[in-house]
Amino acid sequence: MTAKPLTASDLLEVLRDYLDPELGRSIVSLGQVRQVQVDAGRAWVSVGLSTFSAPLWEEIRLELVEKIRAAFPPLQQVEVVVEPVDRPPEKLGLVGLTAKSVVAVGSGKGGVGKSTVAAVLAQGLARAGCRVGLLDADVYGPSIPHLLGLSQQPRVVNDRLQPVWADGIAVMSIGFFVPPGEAVLWRGPMLHNAISQFLRDTDWGPLDYLVIDLPPGTGDVALSLAQLLPLTEAVVICTPQDVALLDATKAIAMFRKLQIELLGMIENMSYFICPGCGMRHEIFGCGGARRRAEELRVPFLGEIPLTIGLRRQCDEGRLADVWHDPFLADCLHTLCKQLVRQAVQVRRQKAHQVQLPVL
Repeated sequence: MTAKPLTASDLLEVLRDYLDPELGRSIVSLGQVRQVQVDAGRAWVSVGLSTFSAPLWEEIRLELVEKIRAAFPPLQQVEVVVEPVDRPPEKLGLVGLTAKSVVAVGSGKGGVGKSTVAAVLAQGLARAGCRVGLLDADVYGPSIPHLLGLSQQPRVVNDRLQPVWADGIAVMSIGFFVPPGEAVLWRGPMLHNAISQFLRDTDWGPLDYLVIDLPPGTGDVALSLAQLLPLTEAVVICTPQDVALLDATKAIAMFRKLQIELLGMIENMSYFICPGCGMRHEIFGCGGARRRAEELRVPFLGEIPLTIGLRRQCDEGRLADVWHDPFLADCLHTLCKQLVRQAVQVRRQKAHQVQLPVL
């Protein structure tokens, strides 16, 4: 008896339960399986995905290849091509920001490299193809302009602040408006107004991710953010030693009280690789953040080592060079992928909670 020839409809049926990483719904029902060809033991599929999941495109492509191979072992060749699909974000919160995900990067204390990690995450997402904005909301110690080597002031066009662009990222910071060395002496209402204005009046354009560098601690800026953007997500940065972990725990407690989804923890300055002998030195201890994340049931996104190169690049405003550092590039790529995986997981959970009408 001759086996039934494989058809395009057979392939579509196999892919029907694969969920779009942004919307958490079937890529088939969304019409994102654009082309399917089956010919002489070969299958070719074109899938459209939004740039929200760009860091994961290669992983998704390989997953789809394996899914098709497992369903149809006789196929000799399976090829899946990922193509970008345009899906504009909706407006968020009271400020009308058009972004799919707002990621607040916080810490319980200063000096743990929070701003550096926030900038690196924004760079990594942008390098992968996401549309990214970076808001420096650390009004008392704005360091993002220095880290990225930016000194110009934003222009105003049609009553809208134009962000300063660096490495494919739209950047806004109070540091653009305050002379070097001058202190910002603001109370709570002034902080709230400043954050609101930066979110509302900046011409961000449509974003996949807005990364927000928060001030250290648990204060007014985080409260304002929760009021203005109820869909905010958060990442907590800490170093391995116990005193930093205690403060990071407080930051996690704050985000949970504000009902801000925790995407995970990152351990910075996790270890030091001696450039002379190549030995690993755990200056602040190691693994504390991973253990604390497990205790608090928070995803652990990864570790960042302490390197002389990273310190030099931060001091000289050349943070983009970190992506060419052999000691750092791989772990930073992994962090960005982990961040997006968690953001995808959050969306899929929310999609399952929504009761869709029966048509």
